[in-house]
Amino acid sequence: MTKFAKSDLKFVDHEKPWRYEEDGLTVTRGSAWSGPGCHLGCGVLLHTDKDGKLVKCEGDPENPFNQGRLCMRCLNIQEVTYHEKRITYPMMRDPKDRGKDTWRRVSWEEALDYVADKFLDIKEKYGAESVIFAQGTGRDIGPAITRLAWSYGSPNYTCILSGLACFLPRIAGMALTTGTYMVADASQGWTDRYDNPAYEVPEVLVVWGNYPLVANNEGWYGHWVVDMMKRGTKIIDIDPKVTWLSCNSAQHLRIRPGTDAALALGILNILFEEDLCDNDFVDKWCYGFDELKARAAEYPVSRVAEITWVPEENIIEAARMIGKAKTASLQWGLAVDMTKESLPASQAIASIFMVTGNIDVPGGIIPTISILSYASGWGGELISDEQKAKRIGLGNYPILQAGFQMSQADELIETMESGEPYEIHGSWLQQTNILACIAADPERTHKAFEKLDINVSVDLFMTPTAMALADVFLPANTFPEHDSIRLGDGIQRGEVICQACKPVGESKSDMEINLLLGKRLAPEAWPWETLEEVYDELLKPTGFTFSELKEVAPIFLPLEYRRHEKGLLREDGQLGFPTPTGRLELYSTIYESMGYDPLPYFEEPSPGPGSTPDLMEEYPLVLTTGARVFNSFHSEHRMIERNRSYTPDPTIQVHPELCERYGVDEGDWVWVENHLGRAKRRVKKTPILGTRIVACDHGWWLPEKDPEDLFDLYDVAINKLLPWGEFGKTGFGANYKTNICKIYKVKEGE
Repeated sequence: MTKFAKSDLKFVDHEKPWRYEEDGLTVTRGSAWSGPGCHLGCGVLLHTDKDGKLVKCEGDPENPFNQGRLCMRCLNIQEVTYHEKRITYPMMRDPKDRGKDTWRRVSWEEALDYVADKFLDIKEKYGAESVIFAQGTGRDIGPAITRLAWSYGSPNYTCILSGLACFLPRIAGMALTTGTYMVADASQGWTDRYDNPAYEVPEVLVVWGNYPLVANNEGWYGHWVVDMMKRGTKIIDIDPKVTWLSCNSAQHLRIRPGTDAALALGILNILFEEDLCDNDFVDKWCYGFDELKARAAEYPVSRVAEITWVPEENIIEAARMIGKAKTASLQWGLAVDMTKESLPASQAIASIFMVTGNIDVPGGIIPTISILSYASGWGGELISDEQKAKRIGLGNYPILQAGFQMSQADELIETMESGEPYEIHGSWLQQTNILACIAADPERTHKAFEKLDINVSVDLFMTPTAMALADVFLPANTFPEHDSIRLGDGIQRGEVICQACKPVGESKSDMEINLLLGKRLAPEAWPWETLEEVYDELLKPTGFTFSELKEVAPIFLPLEYRRHEKGLLREDGQLGFPTPTGRLELYSTIYESMGYDPLPYFEEPSPGPGSTPDLMEEYPLVLTTGARVFNSFHSEHRMIERNRSYTPDPTIQVHPELCERYGVDEGDWVWVENHLGRAKRRVKKTPILGTRIVACDHGWWLPEKDPEDLFDLYDVAINKLLPWGEFGKTGFGANYKTNICKIYKVKEGE
């Protein structure tokens, strides 16, 4: 944890206290960063009636982060909180009944005692490494689950995602070449935001593989793009789809999915050829310029256009816009992670902004500031070096040793199947619906988890994963039902999640659940009696207690620009960046020391037009999956009526010409099939994609269907078309966003 002088932290001078009365209702100020939800932690005002029931959620206009703006997921939180299908008490069933709706209600004491007894028995017989701890997206689970895993003694904390291909590849790719993680500067580090005199709006913002108005990551709020556009920022949008943003961009590069590294290297080559680099910055702060220049020369614009399907003139104009801009910034997304060789892709993309001097400057790309490192978790000192060395994937993928704590998921599935290098006997699945959402080949994943002695699910609703696998179900609650803190990704700020309403039934917060189990598994690591004591501990670096933070949150950490020029980025206090050379490493000495190519490169997605032409004869369409939608977060919200009405069915977006070619039309049900499997989809006829690409949303299951049929999961899960084991050389990255397929009509009776 980084320590800060309390006097250096900034906070908002609120007009009203954190809780007040208005129009006969109690209003509680807080933030939304727990199930259900996303990465952001938006400021909210929660309205409850005299009986303590939540009746309304609104955006907090005083919160500098979202400034009163909310999406429908937050606006509908009361429907989630009081939904009739929520599970609000602990349940158990016989492990022989997995997949059957034979649950019985139990007390928290019985459930937690059972889990603790089973986990401690496994630890004694097989070692603590034999239990895995897996989580879903961010939220306030991170500190809770990492401390639980490491205090128990298991090094196998993970997400069940091939190549860990969500956010971590970008973190790794940036950290291993710059020594830290960096994000686009949208003034999010200032309480007065765009009006702060130190801030400058970027002249150019490159939005790469992300539609931030719908998909928010890195603690980066999508509306900031619009805010910056209103202040003069020009957008370069890199996205195969036509969107509102692309229609309002200066350049739209309609890239073939999975070819991001080639496009980045092509842009670099133009910058070098036309002398559009910041030569002063490069001379002082970059390492390996000549080597990168030679590598980029292998990617002339004609070759890059052929690979990416982006016209040459668009690539050239985009490169010139970046190179000539006073300041250019980058907001990138999951599409970069979800390519097999995601690390060299992220290295190439980041290098564009390094050679143009847009690093650690106002409106550029700036190093993150953290209270608690998002990648490092909480409680690493509790697990022995001997146990750490047993982490799955650590021996084969040395990059996992460079501060990244997760087990390599593909190897983890293989270990569960084979029992090598040791057997896995239990799992703790916290707010993660792996079969419906993130796991490649969910049927294979299902079989792997079936072999375990115990599976525990912590969630809000009965999901296909819980129904298929869990022996114990522990009910979590929604963010209005509990107290917590937000210490998230990006430029961190200290936010408070304030309990506004009574918990429904016996549901508990994730942190409380983990505290109660932690005290059974390793009481010395969980000495606190109350949640407030836990949060006080987490907040120690700020000097605030939880009760104090309620009054002033959000707090903002001290932000400075050009920290590399002031000795503020390196632990030794020297000028420069926290890398072995002290410079931004265009040529990575860390990659080189680990036996990897030190320079970025492009590798054709496989399968795909450039790598498996024989398969393209049967599966002629490029398939991209996982684009976000407004109404749901991953596999959540499928049972929430208002949210579901926006997209009632799993869809495939198909160009009108393709519809005519395959004899399908708007609303038809089709099978989307490749060499691995097939999934059922409803046609959405649209020209927003070209005639060689189709797109499917992800995370689908049908809560209205029979639980014992796993809510029709295996009819509609698009991850059936994705493999385990096809990940990058470093252990990071997988082709979730680029595959191949064919489509044909569902026959009557299917």
